[in-house]
Amino acid sequence: MKKENIEEVIKILSETYPEAKCALNFNSPYELLVSTILSAQCTDVRVNQVTEELYKEYNTPEKVISLTEEELGEKIRSCGFYKNKSKNILGATRTILKEHNGEVPNTMEELIKLPGVGRKTANVVLSNAFGVPAIAVDTHVFRVSNRLGISKGNTPDAVEKGLMENIPRDMWSDTHHYLIWHGRQICKARRPNCDNCPVAPYCEFFNNLVEEKK
Repeated sequence: MKKENIEEVIKILSETYPEAKCALNFNSPYELLVSTILSAQCTDVRVNQVTEELYKEYNTPEKVISLTEEELGEKIRSCGFYKNKSKNILGATRTILKEHNGEVPNTMEELIKLPGVGRKTANVVLSNAFGVPAIAVDTHVFRVSNRLGISKGNTPDAVEKGLMENIPRDMWSDTHHYLIWHGRQICKARRPNCDNCPVAPYCEFFNNLVEEKK
């Protein structure tokens, strides 16, 4: 997609989703880190339901580390993959306590060293907890970016790289949210609502469909 078209798409999406923001509820970088780990292959709505109860008592590294893997697993069971998530949360928590004085690190390099934390999770934390420009490529961002043609790639890392190259740095975080909201509300995985899409004229996927029908 041409640069001027990318700019227009972002402008349209910003006007369409002016309230776009992180859907996970959190009050600290640590809460956001835990919630983001829990959100893997789980809806944000479910995560918020689970953490609403969890964070009433266990919302700091010092409190969470008092739990065993089994105890934490039971509290997060409904998020799915609870055994692995419990192991990763406790592993990350130990590292935070041991190497970062109980504070969540605020750099990509340190975040991805934590158990269970990849680039997507790190970018979510950097952007929403620390205000660092970042683009977290989840399933929605990956799908919408490829369909629109803003960034095409076979892996999240490839799509992230393309988005970072094609979008101004000061728009990374906002655009990340616009793409997520667009993916949830219109550009859905199985049945994209192209007829009601405000950026359809610029969309590679939509224009290919039009050409196929000719």
